[in-house]
Amino acid sequence: MGKRLKDNINSQWVEAANALRGKNSRRRIVAYVESYDDIYFWRTILAPFEDDKRFFEVMLPSKVNLTRGKKSVLMNFIDSESQGEERLGHDMIACVDADYDYLMQGATDQSRRVLNSSYVFHTYAYAIENLQCFAPSLHEVCVAVTLNDHRIFDFEEYFKQFSESIFPLFVWNIMLYRNGQYPRFSISDFNRVTDPGGFTVQNPEHSLQNVKRKVGVKIRELQRLFPDAKSDYLKLKDELKTLGVSPQTTYLYIQGHHLFDTIVAPILSKVCNLLRQERQSEIYHSHAHYTQKRNEMSCYENSRQDIKTMLKKNTGYQQCWLIRRLHDDLARYFST
Repeated sequence: MGKRLKDNINSQWVEAANALRGKNSRRRIVAYVESYDDIYFWRTILAPFEDDKRFFEVMLPSKVNLTRGKKSVLMNFIDSESQGEERLGHDMIACVDADYDYLMQGATDQSRRVLNSSYVFHTYAYAIENLQCFAPSLHEVCVAVTLNDHRIFDFEEYFKQFSESIFPLFVWNIMLYRNGQYPRFSISDFNRVTDPGGFTVQNPEHSLQNVKRKVGVKIRELQRLFPDAKSDYLKLKDELKTLGVSPQTTYLYIQGHHLFDTIVAPILSKVCNLLRQERQSEIYHSHAHYTQKRNEMSCYENSRQDIKTMLKKNTGYQQCWLIRRLHDDLARYFST
């Protein structure tokens, strides 16, 4: 059976199921997402829009062949859109990572599909991982992991300075992707240059200086490779700011897995290790007798959580302005 026929059958099945529920029943809307981790994220985003008229079922694009990923999600709609079958958006929506598609502003086919399709919703940030790493929420993640509410590290200030350090190079990366020159400076290249490396809680400035140094070296190299790019660079720099990419928030727009796995998780690990040691020291030096201390230590150890698990369950991004933009998009869609 052809894919287009399968998609039409899926759409017709959802519509028929909704019709069978009757006029007074809630309408079921299927929200296709890219991966298993996305299911929980998009559930938290869509839940406020459930009411006595509608509810959502968040799922992967196919239960048959277990296909995943952004292209798989979008293909549920693209073929039908070309045939003028906009009804797919009535009971089925796509919820995807923005990746670079938002910042590309229609420079590629996929960017145009993501930005111009009324039933496709995106994160604005590069991916859900960026939002899970929203700096103002990271202290709460530490508390969830260590059960210690002592603020020993300023995540907001660190990622503000980190973003300011990488912003000039980020503009270069987007510019080269827009004009098709990305093989000269790919996302992977950008990640290697901007990896803080050598981070310590006691001296975070060292890692920031390391990033600034590497960024400066790469920018000078790119300026030699593209000597006539200055005017385009400055124009794009201003445009990115109008799209929401400020020098202080660039970390939200870089590759999500790189931010999550290579930058934020290692930093959290070092901060949480100190918080654990602090809590353990409090228990050890308390005035309780040995057995009570041992039981308290055992209780504490059994209550600790895994860092990456807590990051994936972090919902502190609800306070991020990008989520408010996404909520506004959804509100406009469901009000029509």
